Amino acid sequence: MALLSGSVVYCVLVVIAAARYLHSGARRPASFPPVSVLRPLAGAEDNTEANLRSLFEQRYPDFEILLSVHDESDPAAAIAHRVMAAYPHIPSRLIVAGVSPFPNAKVWSLRALLPEARHETIVMTDSDIRIEPDGFGIILAELVQPNVALVTCPYRATGGPRVWSMVEALGLNTEFLGGMLTARMLGGMDFAIGCTIATRRANLAAIGGLENLQRYLAEDFMMGSLTHQHGKTVVLSRCIIEHHIGNDGFLKNWKHRLRWARSTRRSRRIGYLGELFTKTTALAIALWIAAPGAWGFAVLALMFRAGAQWATAIWVLNDPLVSRYWWLLPLEDVASFVTWVLGFFGKTIVWRGRKLVLAKDGSFEM
Repeated sequence: MALLSGSVVYCVLVVIAAARYLHSGARRPASFPPVSVLRPLAGAEDNTEANLRSLFEQRYPDFEILLSVHDESDPAAAIAHRVMAAYPHIPSRLIVAGVSPFPNAKVWSLRALLPEARHETIVMTDSDIRIEPDGFGIILAELVQPNVALVTCPYRATGGPRVWSMVEALGLNTEFLGGMLTARMLGGMDFAIGCTIATRRANLAAIGGLENLQRYLAEDFMMGSLTHQHGKTVVLSRCIIEHHIGNDGFLKNWKHRLRWARSTRRSRRIGYLGELFTKTTALAIALWIAAPGAWGFAVLALMFRAGAQWATAIWVLNDPLVSRYWWLLPLEDVASFVTWVLGFFGKTIVWRGRKLVLAKDGSFEM
């Protein structure tokens, strides 16, 4: 009963945090800095080309786009050349980064791109991200505010037709976003999510550069955490990007969930324990089993949970997936709880075909 009561309070906080986020934002500045956009590519997923074109179609006055592949034979290279040829007025280049000797191949690619960038202001964005034409304008208006060193973008996850892909997308658009908004409201942004990040070369250098992030699985989280530790402000952008999470089946999806659960437990230990209060559905079921006479409070708690989910997915994200597949949310809640419990056990993960051991600080044991 006590745990579920705490979870109800958390649901209320999510709704308040969503409202505060919707009333945030920065005014458009008189001028914008020139920007270098860094996007590592790997493989040719269904949405790779459309996602890439969204960068070239930005309504922003001055930017260049730098792309990377690990090998010229990568199918993504052909897509990159085709898209670059379609937008000859946008300065762009494709760089072959080579095979990464480190587990975090994304940071290896970013390290290859950064020296080629002409501008001080940097936007790093993943290949599975699609951004609206005014996205850069929103992000950079936030970055030029006083003392702001990093802007990180929330996203609306889009799953594939498989059930577990849709279920994961539902969780990202409800529970994950709710936790992020609440953390922002209560303690400020002391972390980042890496799908799209804007910063400056000087800010990267201040936290040890990309080289210092190479050894982490959650390099995006650490980038925001280290920036915050250096006394600089991290902003959660009002630019909501679209994140295409793929179409994984059950086994691959669960391995992915467990990998990030184990990483999160090491990156944010106290916060990971506190995630228990985000598991309203599991706690309501447990109370119902332990004390059948308390079924009324359990149902009430589920109603608060539904309200928090509505605030994030519909109010903030305008997510059509939740509107259509809301009946899958209880399955996602149970899956999330099971993954959270399993995250307390073990320190090994399988990532890109390699078995890795996570140290206590979330880095790889090399």
